Amino acid sequence: MQRDQPPVCGAQPTDDGRCLWRVWAPNVRQVELVLAGPPRSIAMTAAPRGYFEAELPNIAEGQRYAFRLDGSEPRPDPASTWQPDGVHAPSAVFNPRLHAWRDANWPGVAADRLVIYELHVGTFTPEGTFAAIVPRLPQLVELGVTAIELLPVNQFPGHRGWGYDGVHWNAVHNTYGGPRGLQQLVAACHAAGLAVILDVVHNHLGPEGNYLPLFGPYQNTRCRTPWGEGLNYDDAGSDAVRGLVLAGVRQWVRDFHVDGLRLDAVHAIHDYSPRHLLADIKLAADEESQRLGWPVHVIAESDLNDVRLLQPLDHGGYGLDAQWSDDFHHCIHCLLTGERDGYYADYPEPAAQLAKALNETFAYDGCYSAVRQRRHGAPAGDIGGERFIVNIQTHDQVGNRARGERLHQLVGPAQQRLAAGLLLLAPHTPLLFMGEEYGETRPFLYFCNFGDRALQESIRLGRQQEFAEFHWQGAIPDPNDPATFEQSRLCWSWPALSPQGGLRLLYCELLAARKRWPALGDFRHRRAQLFAGQGGLSLLRGDSARPAEQLLAWFNLSGSPLPLPEEAHPPHLLFRSEEQRYGGASFAGEGLAPWEFIVWGTHRE
Repeated sequence: MQRDQPPVCGAQPTDDGRCLWRVWAPNVRQVELVLAGPPRSIAMTAAPRGYFEAELPNIAEGQRYAFRLDGSEPRPDPASTWQPDGVHAPSAVFNPRLHAWRDANWPGVAADRLVIYELHVGTFTPEGTFAAIVPRLPQLVELGVTAIELLPVNQFPGHRGWGYDGVHWNAVHNTYGGPRGLQQLVAACHAAGLAVILDVVHNHLGPEGNYLPLFGPYQNTRCRTPWGEGLNYDDAGSDAVRGLVLAGVRQWVRDFHVDGLRLDAVHAIHDYSPRHLLADIKLAADEESQRLGWPVHVIAESDLNDVRLLQPLDHGGYGLDAQWSDDFHHCIHCLLTGERDGYYADYPEPAAQLAKALNETFAYDGCYSAVRQRRHGAPAGDIGGERFIVNIQTHDQVGNRARGERLHQLVGPAQQRLAAGLLLLAPHTPLLFMGEEYGETRPFLYFCNFGDRALQESIRLGRQQEFAEFHWQGAIPDPNDPATFEQSRLCWSWPALSPQGGLRLLYCELLAARKRWPALGDFRHRRAQLFAGQGGLSLLRGDSARPAEQLLAWFNLSGSPLPLPEEAHPPHLLFRSEEQRYGGASFAGEGLAPWEFIVWGTHRE
């Protein structure tokens, strides 16, 4: 007997002009399909297990529609793929097959070649659209990244927002350019040689525009996340909810040709099913990936330090391709800023903990966490470093600060160069946050655009109370104020001979070196150790069986000059971070300048 599969919901247009609508609404007795222009209502046919269906001819793309539940106000489609007028307005029919793809020869980007650039569509350009990103793709290619990761682009309330308060999982945000705009951006990225990863949120829904409870038990009131109620992935009716999520996974890959999904905060996805939703997401993505013929990477954002996310299903894991590793960021941040608030309190010896993270991926691999007041994490084992995503800045780490300060506003230029070197020479997959490569001077603040005044005030006061716990002095930018959003737009400027230009050159040359130096493509053979007390760190990359390819990097983790050990001089100096062209100052002494890093090799460039 074959396992039942939940039917696909939403508007499903055919190429001959017909359209089938299906909605899961077990909470109601009757559903009407309400069409606009001219308005008309059609009683939908009840189907087993709470589904309702209707099929009509002569339906054009863009047709607005909604569902009337038991005679109430029409509501948008829970499975909508297009909300051209916002979260509260009717949905619209979208036919993905009308886009003519020309990327049949696109090979994709292998996991060990990923260099990810995280960007927010609304603030990456003055226009804040998918189309406006396209002219900037050549600069990203020149920089040396191989994939862009878009913060959530599904429909959220208003015109301004990070995207994590979305209420239509599978609809592409209207002001960014809608679903057609996303297709065109992905096509342009592939033509430029860049992969596209989408950040998707399946652990909660936003607080405004969520009409799902009117239709059925889409949410699980027993499982709360820090951002609201969880989703129903394992209780009565959960088949339909899981089906909606998995249909979205297939949609992103099949209809939009994305190269990966970054799954937000998977530790907040509550599921006690025999096979976890994460495993089902990976299986669905793999099936669509095989049809397209290039790799699709499923990446988990998780703070659990648990490699079960990556282990295969037949070993009790979820089979995902990669996961975030936050310890790396936290060690470097504490080392350079001295901050110890919140979870940073768990990193009292950042240099030693950083060396451990370079060697073993997790600093917390089963040891006691004072912040959590329990043991945390488990060993990463022999899983290759390319399956762990590391960073020195992200939208979270910047935007969740009171003033949205970027790293260069907290540390000096040499420290920023040191952080870049640690990131790009580490034996893991690097992620850059937009603007970090040239030391963006504008902040990235938390902003939103809710229409409900009570909700606006609640968020404003909540933000103030959150930082009052850290004894923050001064005003907190109002997330709903348009000025908060405007301040967060990139300046996108790195004039020649400026500090911004020097930093970007350092990023460009280090990223070029990742392609040129074989040792940086070896994610298994690495040895990090401290020297000069905890003032210096050495990192050996590459297999000892191929000594001619090995690289040795030395990092000064202090603000004072540091001599190198006598044995620290392989034949050829390949890279020095404090050269003037990177914005550094001339250093007359021997050894390492304050916060400097150098790279040696046995081969010449």
